Amino acid sequence: MKLEDLNRDSQHLLIIASILVCVGIVMIYSASSCYAYERYSDSAYYLKRHMMHFLLGLFLANFFLKKDYKQLKKYSRIFLAISIIGLILALVPGIGREAGGAKRWVKLGFIGFQPSEFAGFFLIVYIADILDRKQPVIRSFLRGFMPPLAVLGFSVLLVLMQPDLGSSICILAVGFVMMFVSGVNMAYIIPFLIPVIPIFYLLIFKVAYRMRRIVSYLDPWSDTQGAGFQIIQSFLALGSGGIFGLGLGCSKQKLFYLPQAHTDFIFSIIGEEAGLIGTLSIVVLFVMFVWLGIQISIKAKDLFGRFLALGIITSIGLKAIINIAVSTGAIPTKGLPLPFISYGGTAMIFNIIAVAILINISNS
Repeated sequence: MKLEDLNRDSQHLLIIASILVCVGIVMIYSASSCYAYERYSDSAYYLKRHMMHFLLGLFLANFFLKKDYKQLKKYSRIFLAISIIGLILALVPGIGREAGGAKRWVKLGFIGFQPSEFAGFFLIVYIADILDRKQPVIRSFLRGFMPPLAVLGFSVLLVLMQPDLGSSICILAVGFVMMFVSGVNMAYIIPFLIPVIPIFYLLIFKVAYRMRRIVSYLDPWSDTQGAGFQIIQSFLALGSGGIFGLGLGCSKQKLFYLPQAHTDFIFSIIGEEAGLIGTLSIVVLFVMFVWLGIQISIKAKDLFGRFLALGIITSIGLKAIINIAVSTGAIPTKGLPLPFISYGGTAMIFNIIAVAILINISNS
């Protein structure tokens, strides 16, 4: 598929995604070079790995561009099985790799990946398929409401066991949006909220490290060297950038002050080096990206394509909102990367594939 063969929505979507990816490449090197040199004696260590994942994503995206997206329906059950197996493997000792106090990674030989990333993507494909197939009975409790809810509930439970509250909330929210738009009677969800609310209360307020995050969110200066350290450093990065920024490569917070500067808090480094103009530009690009994705969903010629595009764009948009909100202190800290920009191999690969599928849907 050539650029001139794409319609206007697809061309604009591709241009915006390309700009975000390019910003990510530049900022990952800027944010990680000092840390990479200190740890691996190679300032381009993270950049090289990021580029490898980017090229792999391009290769896979080219495959998805050439295939009819409707063929994904045939493999939706296989995708579901793979996502569940991956989430289970993350919990198996010796296979699941712990990072940041959570078993979010699977290590098989020299291959490492984050199951929650591809589980979120595969679940979108499966739920889009099941909502399409269940349209004649979509208002039914047993046949229209329960099947997608059961799949969502079981998958979210596995993610929570890692534990990864941020990803589980994101997956659940995307699933609910897709169900709502498909015509599912969401009033059926009310009885399920009664036991779920106290569970989430316990998960948030009765788990020590999450409670510390809540406290640091409300008053980060009460523990400047502990729970509040990360968000305070993020504030310093954003504030010191001013309107025009300190200049590319001139961030001071990346010099071992702001943890995870090239992953979860890369937006703060953008703010420090490119200023308010840089951060607002990123926000505008994501708003345009989501708007174009919604247009593609609305114009899709079949229900499967409509639900699939909606799930993809909701997932990317929600992750961007959460990441930016965390960096600016609007919500408590969550470990979700900024799509297309943050360092993260699994996320980058599936974000690029997602763009290819959106373009495929738009041009079908």
